[in-house]
Amino acid sequence: MQARSMLHLLQLVSPSLPIGAYSYSQGLETALENGTVSDAAGARAWIVAALHQVVARFEAPIFWRLMQAFAARDAQAVGDWNERFIAARDTAEFRAETIQMGYSLGKLATELAIGDAGLLAILQAQPELPLPTALAYAAVALQVPAPEALLGMLFSWAENQVLVCVKSVPLGQVAGQRLLLSLQPELASAAELAQTLSDDALSNWSPGLSLLSMQHEVQYSRLYRS
Repeated sequence: MQARSMLHLLQLVSPSLPIGAYSYSQGLETALENGTVSDAAGARAWIVAALHQVVARFEAPIFWRLMQAFAARDAQAVGDWNERFIAARDTAEFRAETIQMGYSLGKLATELAIGDAGLLAILQAQPELPLPTALAYAAVALQVPAPEALLGMLFSWAENQVLVCVKSVPLGQVAGQRLLLSLQPELASAAELAQTLSDDALSNWSPGLSLLSMQHEVQYSRLYRS
């Protein structure tokens, strides 16, 4: 991987990127509230389960397909996978989360003039822009190799989940870093799976997570927006 591409990847997955990821827990805050997650072991079990049962089987494969579609300048495929991802957001919070972050990243990419006119036209043709679509556009426009971009996307998701646990379990900073290190083989495995699943094998079926998200919408006290 060339230095320029690596630097672009580091910028894309940085928690400092101003798209608001830090303000979302993706249902984890409710799991903390009801005691499902209460310590380091429970936090790791939660993150691993969400990674392998949801992210690796739906969000990551769609991100992979969107990168391929942008690279091929296939506007129809981009539109189809963009629409499918939005339709799969089964709670108001999950939908608002991805649209807000996707809009922010898309706006940032446009203002920084990332990508050529043809690629940008495909992005701007989307009626709504979820995060995977905006991230796939940026990765292709910045010539980040797809396998590395996929790992970066997964790591960014995991890091945000760990940070929620550090702040809310709470875990110490060392425990949080230990947890993040322990997730490395899990993330590599998830990336491999995401690249091999057929279209018919994609699934984000996770009713327990959906219920937690709906409960979070009316949770009395909360730090996060999902």
